[in-house]
Order: sequence, then C-alpha cells, then structure tokens
Amino acid sequence: MTLDSSYKQLLDSLSTAVIVVDAKLRFVHLNPAAEVLLAVSAARVLEEPLTAYFYESEAAVDALYDAHDRSLSYTKRRANWQLVHGEKLTVDYTVTPINESETLLIEVQPLDRLLRISRDESIIAAQETTRNLVRGMAHEIKNPLGGIRGAAQLLARELHKPDLAEYT
Repeated sequence: MTLDSSYKQLLDSLSTAVIVVDAKLRFVHLNPAAEVLLAVSAARVLEEPLTAYFYESEAAVDALYDAHDRSLSYTKRRANWQLVHGEKLTVDYTVTPINESETLLIEVQPLDRLLRISRDESIIAAQETTRNLVRGMAHEIKNPLGGIRGAAQLLARELHKPDLAEYT
C-alpha cells in the first residue's frame, strides 16, 4: 500500500506526528514529526509492525485492530508509550480509519514537554505563595515587637535606678 504523493507531501508538512499503518498494524508512512518523536527513520521501519517500535498495552493494540475492522475513530488521552530504545512518552493520540486505503491514520501529540511546563508553573506558583506567606508572617511578628520595644524605652525613662535599665 502506498500513499498518494499529494497526501504524503501534506502529511510531511505537518508539525503533528502522523503515523499511517495498514490492517496488520505495519508502518505505511511516518511523517518527519513522527520520526523525531519515535526516534526512528521511516525508511527503516516501513512494513514493520508498530509494536516493534513502541508499546502501550495489549488493550491498545486490540483497540487499533478494532478501529480498523469496525471503522471506528477514537482518541486516547495521556497514554504512556514505551519506545524500543527504552524512553517513555506520555501522549494523546487520535486514530482515524481511512476506508478507501484500508489504513489507520494515527495523530500523536506528545505531552511530556507540556506536563513539564505545567509542573514547573505549579512549583513557581507554590514558591510565590510560600514567599508571600513568609513576608506576611514576618510583618505580623515585627509589628508587636515594635510596640514592645517602644514600651520598654518609655519604661526605661521612668526608672530611677540605672542598674534596672538593662532589664528594659
């Protein structure tokens, strides 16, 4: 099975990772974004089963076969993929059957970078909250101490014995 060259050119121009597989879940096409994501060369993996290069679960593989057999589209959120070289990816992906060519089109959005940015933003927000809490506590401690200091100075002026001044 080959892709029409105009479709191939269109898929190759996308920044979204796109994988096309046949009925036996063998690679038919990977666009450059998918090659980068999976760290493989399209020329080397064509006609190879996709499970040889990344794996999620048996249920995910069954869902792909089911999507092909029943012409069902579906989207999977926060899927954890184990790549062949050991790296783990968290991705969202959408599977769409292409009936005229008997293939499945899999659009993949990597989430690791987005999750890391979100986690970093949460840490920064938590640090800012902690900083504001510490400032508030320092202010609340400083105010009564200022009053106590003023009262001690007034009391020191009232004392007639100099040896008691050290207590104020």
